[in-house]
Amino acid sequence: MSLLSLLEHPKDQAQKLDRRTFMKNLGLAGAAAATTAASQAVCAPHVWAQGQTYNWRMATTWPRGLAIFHSGAERFAKEVEARSEGRLKIQVFAGGELVPAFDTFDAVSKGTVDVGHSVSFYWEDKIPAAPWFSAVPFGFNAQGINAWFYSGDGLQLWEEVYAPFNVVPRPVGNTGVQMGGWFKRKVISSKDLKGMKVRMGGLGAKVLTRAGATVMDVPGGEVLAALESGKVDAAEWVGPVHDLQMGLYKAAKYYYYPGWHEPGSAIEVLFNKKAYDSLPGNLRNILDDVAMGNNLRTLCEFESQNFRALQTLVSQLKVQLVRFPAEVLNKLRKFSEEVLEEEAAKDPVVKKVDASFKAFKKDLDNWGYISERTFYEFMAAKPETLEPWIHETGEI
Repeated sequence: MSLLSLLEHPKDQAQKLDRRTFMKNLGLAGAAAATTAASQAVCAPHVWAQGQTYNWRMATTWPRGLAIFHSGAERFAKEVEARSEGRLKIQVFAGGELVPAFDTFDAVSKGTVDVGHSVSFYWEDKIPAAPWFSAVPFGFNAQGINAWFYSGDGLQLWEEVYAPFNVVPRPVGNTGVQMGGWFKRKVISSKDLKGMKVRMGGLGAKVLTRAGATVMDVPGGEVLAALESGKVDAAEWVGPVHDLQMGLYKAAKYYYYPGWHEPGSAIEVLFNKKAYDSLPGNLRNILDDVAMGNNLRTLCEFESQNFRALQTLVSQLKVQLVRFPAEVLNKLRKFSEEVLEEEAAKDPVVKKVDASFKAFKKDLDNWGYISERTFYEFMAAKPETLEPWIHETGEI
């Protein structure tokens, strides 16, 4: 457009210009609106996920107030809520408050609750392979089972085993090597186990049964009463920090070690699969990350607190600390090997899990012989840092 034409018809040209500018701007605005709408459409699920909140319930197998176990479940719930900025809240119920302690797995499976907190060997009657994902007698210690889970195919197998039950498992803690249990009378030889009534769960119970003991599984909150009443002659729970809190020293004076039956018991958090899959990916990631973080923190709590509790039991409460005789441990290991072979022969799923477990452990055992065993044997040759009462056991 020339300057002359503008001067000749200023009003008409201005109107044309305004209309053209308006239409151009309208086109740009429309394109921008379309772009914004497309962007919102792409981001809509994310925006929805940010606004959606979930209220879940967790059932545990632990008595309320039980250190590390129940408090660990509560910490897990608090960390998930904090990490999700309140989008996922989990209300925690102790064993028996919402469902019976040993019904936790079924409650998660059916969707009665969204989450469970327990140990896998409680479900061995329903799932024969379940104990392999918590504790195998003379099996993995804590770092070994974690290596199998995270760097082997342990977690993948665990997911496969629980999948038919609509349950997604994750490791959420570990006890480390446990104690052998509380006994009302001494165990001098493996023959002393015959006829003895013992509280024990998992594969260790099958091993003791083979040794001639009568084994029963008793919930944690009832272990002391079972010892005091004579329902059982011996009982294991976990280790010093819990045994002190639960007062087991009041009912039996001989405290045996090591925990051959549970050398590194994994604790599990269970998610109802439908509930887990309904979450947006970022919330599922939070659940997985918090579970892994608590797996480490729980083990650290056991490792840092057990010795102080043991010192109290021995030095102040005069508990008699006793090591299982070598003959007893050798006999129990032989029985354990037989039990594992028989269990694997009964069930193809157990056979698959057991094969993976043993193959991974063989490599770890060879590496451990070169690394940790040599180191600890060297350190044990200069034991002056040990407490005097440890020497008094006569086993050092």
